[in-house]
Amino acid sequence: MSLAAPSARRRTRAAAVGTALLIATALAAGGGPAAASDDNGAGAGDRSTEREAAALTGTAKLYRSLGDDITFTFDAHLAAEDTDDPSKATGTFRFSHYLNGDGASAEVKVDCLVTGGKVAVVSGVITESDLEGAEGKRVGVTVHDLGRKDRLGYSWASTGSPVDQGPLPKCVSSAPFETVRAGTGDFTVLPWEPRL
Repeated sequence: MSLAAPSARRRTRAAAVGTALLIATALAAGGGPAAASDDNGAGAGDRSTEREAAALTGTAKLYRSLGDDITFTFDAHLAAEDTDDPSKATGTFRFSHYLNGDGASAEVKVDCLVTGGKVAVVSGVITESDLEGAEGKRVGVTVHDLGRKDRLGYSWASTGSPVDQGPLPKCVSSAPFETVRAGTGDFTVLPWEPRL
């Protein structure tokens, strides 16, 4: 039970509500701590603190019952200022497939990245590969970030080789039908939030 007189309680309550309104108004107007300048004079609108628009990172090996060694590694990013144009994505991804000492690997320069929730589609052009005829081909990969049970698909799923898939538009791939080998998946997808 309060010992203050009813009129004193009303004044205290009114003062608290007034103070809360003043703080909320100041924060909404950008006058709060988030708007404080750093030593370089950059305020809250500084793009260097803005989150990137989308990203796909991480490495995993695919599961195959015959023991194939298939690895995919991603470092793909779409900058905040490029959120309206996924074809401005940057970075690289690599993949390799070996069985009993035979196989090939490829390095890809990213040319498109679209993510939604925990799914990412990334494409790029192969810049280096020991697979004859692969350099210069565009390939696409889809990743579903499911924690320890990540899934993956790739544009050459129906042809068996990037060399045989034919021309491919940017950001095109297959459904993520492959599963990663237990203990190897650490893919991380940063969801794209385009201005629609």
